[in-house]
Amino acid sequence: MQFHNVEQNSDEWYLLRAGKLTGSSFGKIMANDGKAFGEPAKKLAMTIAVERITGRPAGSSYSNDHMERGHEQEPVARMAYEDRTFSEVTNGGFFDCGLVGCSPDGLVGDDGLIEIKSVIANVHLTNLKRQSYDPAYKWQIIGNMYHTGRQWIDFVSYCAEFPEDKRLFICRLHINQVKEEVERLQRREEKFFKLVEDYTQIIETYDYEVTA
Repeated sequence: MQFHNVEQNSDEWYLLRAGKLTGSSFGKIMANDGKAFGEPAKKLAMTIAVERITGRPAGSSYSNDHMERGHEQEPVARMAYEDRTFSEVTNGGFFDCGLVGCSPDGLVGDDGLIEIKSVIANVHLTNLKRQSYDPAYKWQIIGNMYHTGRQWIDFVSYCAEFPEDKRLFICRLHINQVKEEVERLQRREEKFFKLVEDYTQIIETYDYEVTA
């Protein structure tokens, strides 16, 4: 594993991600766990295969209101987290773990990570009522913790529309709480990388011939 202290969403960051299964995609490969991969996972495998061959990120410029909100509010949420926990958050950068790459939203000390989600009011309220992390990000937070070798991760839900003292919700998860899930992820990754290899071989050996 190698840590790159790069700015996320920079050109260098995108190049480092090329050809790797990254944290935000763990959920795609874990869908239908125990069964065949679905179309989202297959498309992801094909994209990774192409990136491996070309050495360039396929990438997408797609963005939406939720993503823009996250980019705008993440620094505010990070400062609120530091104030609440009396800790310092450093750059999450990029962890190159061979076939996998992880970009946590921040590092806390030698053992911790944070994953910040800047959300709308009804999502934040659901997180508060649940008193746990959003299950939509389960495999991202578990996978990032496992692959970076960190001992715990704080899932941070932040909503600027809430009263100031209720804008921040933190749920901590320790690696020893998710041993079974880590084993499931390991097994699924092995199968996924085999799928990527199959697509890579198909692309590299395909002989395109123009017919009349």
